Amino acid sequence: MTYAALALVFLAVPVAIAALAATVRLPDRRWWGCTAAVAAALLVMTAVFDSLMIAADLFRFDSARLLGVHVIRAPLEDFAWPLASALMLPALWLLLERPGRAPSGEEQRS
Repeated sequence: MTYAALALVFLAVPVAIAALAATVRLPDRRWWGCTAAVAAALLVMTAVFDSLMIAADLFRFDSARLLGVHVIRAPLEDFAWPLASALMLPALWLLLERPGRAPSGEEQRS
């Protein structure tokens, strides 16, 4: 199995849960903006720190199983894991939140 196939299998569940959360709870623009900001931060950190770890020879990839696209030194397939967490955690939070409950901090302002 290639790293890309493994990444796609791994991303299927977070994408499905995010789609479910988006259709059931209809999040506002702020939620989408925060989720996108977290995803961007995680992807940048992945590019930097994975590249440093690869340069330090802490781990290696089988080049025959890679797509061949790299960001700095990190293979494209390595970005599936932070993307999955950036989708899954906010979506689960949204789904598991009790309906009608005010967002954190708003109940104290009243």
